[in-house]
Amino acid sequence: MNISHIEHIGIAVKNIDEAIKYYQNVLGLKCYATEEVADQKVKTAFFMVGQTKIELLESTSPEGPVAKFIEKKGEGIHHLAFAVTGLQNSLDEVKSKNIMLIDEKGRKGAEGLNIAFLHPKSTFGVLTELCEKP
Repeated sequence: MNISHIEHIGIAVKNIDEAIKYYQNVLGLKCYATEEVADQKVKTAFFMVGQTKIELLESTSPEGPVAKFIEKKGEGIHHLAFAVTGLQNSLDEVKSKNIMLIDEKGRKGAEGLNIAFLHPKSTFGVLTELCEKP
């Protein structure tokens, strides 16, 4: 697998507007984009910290994966995303190493990235996202 860097750290929040205020007013970061990803039932906000992004995630539905995560674990770090070259090859490689996949193939994510998730049951409890620029 060809990982170039940590693409972003996803953080589940109940109220994205309040969370944006914290990251801007307390930490001094600038929110450079917000976006809704309808098929993932989530609203996102992005901040840059060096080469790495922080992605805030607010569920747009009580049935969405972020809402279910917050219900079980509370607000906090939701996933770790790595930038890869060759998303499908990366998925095939980790699957051949007996890693459980949530996504067998890439799909569209925020910021136009192609994304796929690895199941936390086989990644030591960390929901792992692989991202590739189209």
